[in-house]
Amino acid sequence: MRFAYLGSAESWYVGDLRRAAGARHRVDPVPFDGMHAGLGGADWPESATANEPLGAFDAILIRAMGPGSLEQVVFRMNVLGRYAGAGGVVVNPPRAVEAAVDKFLALAWLQDAGLLVPRTIVCQGVDDACRAFDVLGRDVVVKPIFGAEGRGIVRLSDPDLAERAFRSLVQLQSVLYIQEYIEHCGRDYRLLVVGNRVFGMLRENGADWRTNVSRGAVGKPLEVTSDLGGLALRSARAIGASLAGVDVVPARDGRLFVIEVNASPGWKGLAAATGIDAARCVLDHLEESVNDRRSPPD
Repeated sequence: MRFAYLGSAESWYVGDLRRAAGARHRVDPVPFDGMHAGLGGADWPESATANEPLGAFDAILIRAMGPGSLEQVVFRMNVLGRYAGAGGVVVNPPRAVEAAVDKFLALAWLQDAGLLVPRTIVCQGVDDACRAFDVLGRDVVVKPIFGAEGRGIVRLSDPDLAERAFRSLVQLQSVLYIQEYIEHCGRDYRLLVVGNRVFGMLRENGADWRTNVSRGAVGKPLEVTSDLGGLALRSARAIGASLAGVDVVPARDGRLFVIEVNASPGWKGLAAATGIDAARCVLDHLEESVNDRRSPPD
């Protein structure tokens, strides 16, 4: 089969997918900014990219959205949505990607699905943010509502510093996403959902409260229990993703909090820590999704 890889052609993941594909599949990197479409009978292949219709691919894997304005991002999602609406396989569907990118929407959907999430207050003004700081126990984590890999995240426990941070963010016209800090033991779980399979990695960081591998955390193999696996699958399905990275923080009291769900997850760290051929699993999932879509209903 032939798969489109939406992301940088220079990415490590392109090479890993091609290695796993061998002669069985073909993986072609496709840049998001190459998308174009024609309507109204224009002599221009609709939903096309790199001078080739997206319909030429058996499936599309969204690995990285890439930079872009609001208009560009919306257009790209609309093109992918039309491809999916015409019967094409997109992993993950545009709506799932949009939800996962938006921390507020993703956390709201996780809560609606009955999953345990941290107390979180989202607001737009300094006064509201200062009240939220008090309500959440004066030990909070402030995150950009759009972002990944721990970038732009700060922990605040001093009221004066918190107010200064809130004022700076408001001047930048940022939405204030304020979350209670969950006391943990310097570790969390990164669970990779691939279809109905779940793989896990324990991340530990003795030098920083953030447990992202990109922030210096060390990944170790993790036994995925039925409880953890079920939690990961419920989280991914809550946002409509079949391929997802689910971040779970075990609190000191034993409760498991779902912090975030990533609908375009990486697996480099997990593969290195566990020895799992995640790229092969992703390709198998794409193939199965295409076959399921093509199979006639019973």
